[in-house]
Amino acid sequence: MSTSTSERLHLAIFGRRNSGKSSLVNALTGQQTALVSATPGTTTDPVSKPMEMPGLGPVVLIDTAGFDDEGMLGMQRVAQTRRVLDRTDMAILLMEGDDPLPDEVGWQRELAEHKIPTVTLHGRPDLSPAGLEALRVALLREMPEGHRAGEITGELAHEGDVVMLVMPQDAAAPKGRLILPQVQTIRELLDKKCSVVCCTPDRMEATLGTLTAPPHLIITDSQAFATAYGLKPADSLLTSFSVLFARYKGDIDYFVTSAAAIGQLTPASRILIAEACTHAPLSEDIGRVKIPAMLRKHIGEGLRVDLVSGTDFPSDLTPYDLVIHCGACMFNRRHVLSRVAQARSQHVPMTNYGITIAYLQGILDKIEY
Repeated sequence: MSTSTSERLHLAIFGRRNSGKSSLVNALTGQQTALVSATPGTTTDPVSKPMEMPGLGPVVLIDTAGFDDEGMLGMQRVAQTRRVLDRTDMAILLMEGDDPLPDEVGWQRELAEHKIPTVTLHGRPDLSPAGLEALRVALLREMPEGHRAGEITGELAHEGDVVMLVMPQDAAAPKGRLILPQVQTIRELLDKKCSVVCCTPDRMEATLGTLTAPPHLIITDSQAFATAYGLKPADSLLTSFSVLFARYKGDIDYFVTSAAAIGQLTPASRILIAEACTHAPLSEDIGRVKIPAMLRKHIGEGLRVDLVSGTDFPSDLTPYDLVIHCGACMFNRRHVLSRVAQARSQHVPMTNYGITIAYLQGILDKIEY
């Protein structure tokens, strides 16, 4: 299985129009990934390409539109380029000469404000083997430490532990395969040399009965928290995939603290639910159907619930009393933390699906995170 996009170092290339960004992307990937033309503004929307780079490992290269684009459409392209900053772990900034132009200085400042490690190239990038090797070495020097959040299960699971995974296979589960958080968690547990036992919620009691000792850890889909908590042995730890990913991808302390805001909601409140992935609405959809229904049952039918998906996310969160984010398995950690930082700066509480469900079911203080 190849490394998922969300687990790769996101390396974005910024510069003015016709500065050589697309040519550099093509040289690094060894293929015609981006369209190259002498016409300014050829690259319109950001173009992403997963690849392996020696020393850096699995990366996503992102080619962006020139930040000096003009006109109404050009300003929209620049806005799209600026949104890439939220998911950029590392950047290459192309400058036209040794004396930076005002807009180049502005982007230097933006990259610094976002705390993005940056390699700056002056003039057209050297696409020779020697030039590309020099760039690779420069990137290795600037490579951010710990751009991933570490382990999904952290200190909750160790070699030799028996771990039970409770995974509903409902309409939201893809036919013939498991969802990404389940796959990634299983792989990590196997790498840790744990024994992994999988079941659906309706088979949990029977599966527990086949074990000679209680599992050390039970990881459930958040939708099955009530079932898993009711059946779990006293000595077993309990958490959920969504809660684990809240820590792996985001700011778990802020998410847990923000859950208290649920207790302050009224039927006149307004919340935002943010999904990292986009998909067709399902009758059993957790973000679009189940969590809103649980909240309205707890708070009142008048509660207003808005939903955004994919890269859509309001710049102004102040109209909301709470933001509830999904596990964000499709986002890299920087992307999630940029949203957390935005919520914090605007003094808006932000939590996630699993934390929300545990709070509503009264077991948040009884699960592991």
